[in-house]
Amino acid sequence: MDHRLPTNQLKWIGLTGLICLFACAFAASLLFGRTPLTLSSALGAFTAYDETSIQHVVIHTERLPRSIIGAVIGASLAVAGGLMQALTRNPLASPSLFGINSGALFFVVVATIFWSITSLTHLMWFAFLGASLAALVVYGLSSLGRDGLTPMKMVLAGAALTALFSSFTQAILVFDEVGMQDVLFWLAGSVSGRPLEMLLPVLPFISVSIIIALLMGKSINLLASGDDVARGLGQNIALVKISMGILIVLLAGSSVAVVGAIGFIGLVIPHIARFFTGNDYRWVLPFSALMGAILLLCSDVVARLIIIPQEVPIGVMTACIGGPFFLYLARKGVTKK
Repeated sequence: MDHRLPTNQLKWIGLTGLICLFACAFAASLLFGRTPLTLSSALGAFTAYDETSIQHVVIHTERLPRSIIGAVIGASLAVAGGLMQALTRNPLASPSLFGINSGALFFVVVATIFWSITSLTHLMWFAFLGASLAALVVYGLSSLGRDGLTPMKMVLAGAALTALFSSFTQAILVFDEVGMQDVLFWLAGSVSGRPLEMLLPVLPFISVSIIIALLMGKSINLLASGDDVARGLGQNIALVKISMGILIVLLAGSSVAVVGAIGFIGLVIPHIARFFTGNDYRWVLPFSALMGAILLLCSDVVARLIIIPQEVPIGVMTACIGGPFFLYLARKGVTKK
């Protein structure tokens, strides 16, 4: 059965429905948690703020920042995953599976422990550097051999690099238990306790990258049809690929710099988006952005409620969703394409 929305009009309706779902998920993120809130108290926190009200303080200092951060990072990771799958023509591609997240996290750990860097602005650049290096290494390793660049080789290279960076990170933390306390902030992969000020330095990078990605939808469609076809239609293939690579690094590096390594959103969400839109990236990317934000917000709500008063790291929740989905893709033989 074809579940794809057949016309642009229906796709606009679907996009509007996702916006409504996003609004509901954002509202749920504000209301549910260790301290239950009512809708009236949440509205009052914005219309008639009372600094003596615990509920109003919770909204402004805890729930609102983590909801905004969760929405932005969810959209960022989903768009990065969609771009990576289009760039590599590999349905198993994502920043977490291709070593980009682990590379960014490793450089953050090194900067924090060896150079005592704690400024988010500085750590952001280290995250970008790690993400860029990981992307270049995976691309280089995957291009070796007679067959050149293939989806299977990229998966294997990404898995190997992820294991390598993760091992280095764990080795550093084993020998520096004091420094480990400083980087648990990123290792946990959580939006809990993040002030809104953490998002502000990277927000311009994420916003501009997502906007450019959405504007590149037509060019990405041409690229997905094959290099020869795209070149024949006058597209500058090298420029498009380099631009997509830069956008992926900016989106993934920014996300790791703020919330740590949260995996599988970039893998799962683009597939769900294509389930409804087909392979038209003019629609896949905006659908992915909204779905990624919704998934991360809902995962965060579940993470707060599952073992009250404690919280499960949101990375665990996304892994619970993404792990089975990855196995499903493997079972369907996606890697054979």
